[in-house]
Amino acid sequence: MRFGPAGYPAKSKDPKDALNIVKEMGLNALEMEFVRGVRMSEAKAQEIGTMARERDIRLSAHAPYYISFNSETPETREKSVSWVLDTVRAAHNLGAYIIVIHAASYGKEKSKATDSVISGLIRCKEAMDDEGIKDVILGLETMGRPATWGTLKEISEVMDSIPGVRPVLDVAHVHARHKGMLRTEDDMSALTEEFFALAGDIPHFHISCIEYTDKGEKMHLPLSAKDPDMSLLANVLNFCEKDCTFICESPLLEEDAAVFKSMFPRFRE
Repeated sequence: MRFGPAGYPAKSKDPKDALNIVKEMGLNALEMEFVRGVRMSEAKAQEIGTMARERDIRLSAHAPYYISFNSETPETREKSVSWVLDTVRAAHNLGAYIIVIHAASYGKEKSKATDSVISGLIRCKEAMDDEGIKDVILGLETMGRPATWGTLKEISEVMDSIPGVRPVLDVAHVHARHKGMLRTEDDMSALTEEFFALAGDIPHFHISCIEYTDKGEKMHLPLSAKDPDMSLLANVLNFCEKDCTFICESPLLEEDAAVFKSMFPRFRE
């Protein structure tokens, strides 16, 4: 199991410093945040990737928030393909194994959303194949609002049509989307069993607590909020033998990544 923050630690001065802090904290994963766009040269990505491998830190990457394959605007749908491919290329150069995508909103045509995601990602995969990029998984994130595409069922439908696609389980998003559904270890167990059936060799998690309303996700919260109580997840997965990656998206990125790791009885000193 691997644990790390979504982005560089707050006190880091540069990528090398960030990776050193992560390593010193006993963490071994980091998600590169390209949520406002990819602005990293090929050489820089390769340099960071080398530093991460030297420190045994597993990298992933988050694609821009602007992506929407079901947009009513053709220009946005077209740019969504480009934004995914920009992230894929950066991930390939970094040695990051997966990119995380917020794929679509339902908009006015909810019934077409899954087909729109499939259509957009087919184009992405074709371009990846043309460029010989075979080492990057397209990760579709479970989303936190009922108005936004991204349930495990919907993601599984995309997987049926496109190889190289996997779900990314944002536990807090699922909790918020269903108005606080994760209250017990049984709840967590049922969710992870559904996820593991789809997740492949390296299940990729986002973890945090969350504030939500009837409309779903409002904002991420520190793990101390206990909504959901992430220790329930740690207890359920304590003896799990899968090679999971847990990326912390709470406001206390690296601190709560370490806190979550400490929730597993197997990792306590």
